[in-house]
Amino acid sequence: MPTAFRTCGIQEVKGLNVTAEKIIELLEGAEGFISGERMAEKLDMSRSAVWKNIGELRNLGYLIESVKGEGYRLKSRPDLLLPCEVNRFLNTEFMGKRIDYYDTIDSTTKVARNMCIGGNHESLNGTVIIAEEQTGGVGRLGRAWSSPRGGLWISIILKPKIDMGHLFTVTMAASIAIARAIKRETGIGALIKWPNDIYIGDRKVGGLLVEISAETDKINYCIIGIGIDVNVRQEDFPEDMVTPITSISAETGNEINRAALLARILRGFEQRYKLLEEEEYTSIITEWKSLSLTLDKRVQIKTLKKAYTGVAIDIDEHGALIIRKDNGKIERCISGDIIRL
Repeated sequence: MPTAFRTCGIQEVKGLNVTAEKIIELLEGAEGFISGERMAEKLDMSRSAVWKNIGELRNLGYLIESVKGEGYRLKSRPDLLLPCEVNRFLNTEFMGKRIDYYDTIDSTTKVARNMCIGGNHESLNGTVIIAEEQTGGVGRLGRAWSSPRGGLWISIILKPKIDMGHLFTVTMAASIAIARAIKRETGIGALIKWPNDIYIGDRKVGGLLVEISAETDKINYCIIGIGIDVNVRQEDFPEDMVTPITSISAETGNEINRAALLARILRGFEQRYKLLEEEEYTSIITEWKSLSLTLDKRVQIKTLKKAYTGVAIDIDEHGALIIRKDNGKIERCISGDIIRL
């Protein structure tokens, strides 16, 4: 079982000591260089221990300059989703207050599910599981989900205080948060294709998947799985992809700060999630419609039992897509694959 860590947790990655986070804080707060002696004094440790921790930070990708007689200076940070990196930008009440981080794992959702089995769902509410890489990511209908390094692969555990019939609005709120965060972090518009895909132009850049544990009228917990191709290189995409895909960095021409993007997604999701718990469903549905890539478009719907074409005319209060079929009849679609015609 891979090891996770929850604060900067550096002791649990390559043997680094937890004081490495404090060393980063000292380097950040210094105006210019700070000596090893000064850091050792502030942290009540030996200079050799400071030197060892700096070496481990460098191994993780932190660029730390050293000049004899002056000390150390932090020049750049690695593109990693370490909890301490995400926490630099995070300002939420509960979403992401616990972060479990993995370098490589088969599936963040599988980890989340295992945590929920026999766990206290209330205390897990808002927990985020992050992986730099997934080897067994799964999308809708059990399809494989490519999850190479450079992406954003997370699962969020929630204990919704929401009526069962409105549970799909949780996915809608998360989709909105992703689209808005991409726009605000990069300036590029992103839209939502029903039911759970995020697009930039005519190419898919991400998607969501929800897993629910519920009884007749009670939601035990749900897990929102999110995958976004942020800084994924074109050569790392599978060659057999049917859906045209892209990454945010490919669209902008620049590497994206993944930690800042994730923090913005979590902040936006929490804001909208709280509205849902106050039964403000209409505002979420209205905002989702404003970002829809599907509404007012001619589409083909494929379900396990049938296929039909028509125009997507609306989305109802429960998140179902309303189709006016070619024969004039109205169809309420709650699941299926959708193709724009």
